[in-house]
Amino acid sequence: MKRARKTSQGFGRFVRSMVGLERAAVREAFGEFLAAGVATAAQIEFINMVIEHLTDQGVMDPALLYEPPFTDVAPTGPDQLFDEEKVARLFIKIQAINDSAVA
Repeated sequence: MKRARKTSQGFGRFVRSMVGLERAAVREAFGEFLAAGVATAAQIEFINMVIEHLTDQGVMDPALLYEPPFTDVAPTGPDQLFDEEKVARLFIKIQAINDSAVA
């Protein structure tokens, strides 16, 4: 148990990394990025990849947004798809989800 806490930065993160998150909850959290008629196909694909990662892993290091497979959609990261304000909100949402796993 102590090893799991240390390795995963807390027991809550460890459990979440094992079971992931409910897809509907994650989609709702990122709804503003997927608003109909506002997002491009590439933006939708990118956010869906974030949702998929969080659904599977439960937490996410925002630095991953600048690595494959995310760079397959946006080679220079989210900055290529979103304005500075939306990138900041994306990081804030990911961090809020990560923080909610801390136990």
